[in-house]
Amino acid sequence: MPEPVIPEQAADPGADGMSYTEPDDLRRIRAFVTERATRLGLPESRIDLLTLAVSELTTNTLQHSGGGGHIRVWAEDGQLVCDVVDGGGPRPFGRSMPSAEAVRGRGLAIVERVCDAVYTATVPGGTMVRIFLNL
Repeated sequence: MPEPVIPEQAADPGADGMSYTEPDDLRRIRAFVTERATRLGLPESRIDLLTLAVSELTTNTLQHSGGGGHIRVWAEDGQLVCDVVDGGGPRPFGRSMPSAEAVRGRGLAIVERVCDAVYTATVPGGTMVRIFLNL
């Protein structure tokens, strides 16, 4: 498998993207990601995983960062790559799945489990989470 692009590298300048600012945008985000992933050749069974991961990340943005964000999606070196950029702080990846009794806190753990790789980096004005799914 090719080495993933490190988070400090910019997204493909030809990457399709969209911004979101409110919960009503989540349906458009899921449709955008599904359409783009289909066009880029991600298998149907993996599109559901991508859509779940992006939905968790964007919902996290809307609940915790006090604003919206921007998504970019492209294919590179046999992988579908998706950036979710928002004005929030660093994400606490690498934690275990919360217990079944926990009311919250599963979103980032789910993202890590359904993606082939996840990276996060501080960017001007916020944080970027870059997820990878092998094509």
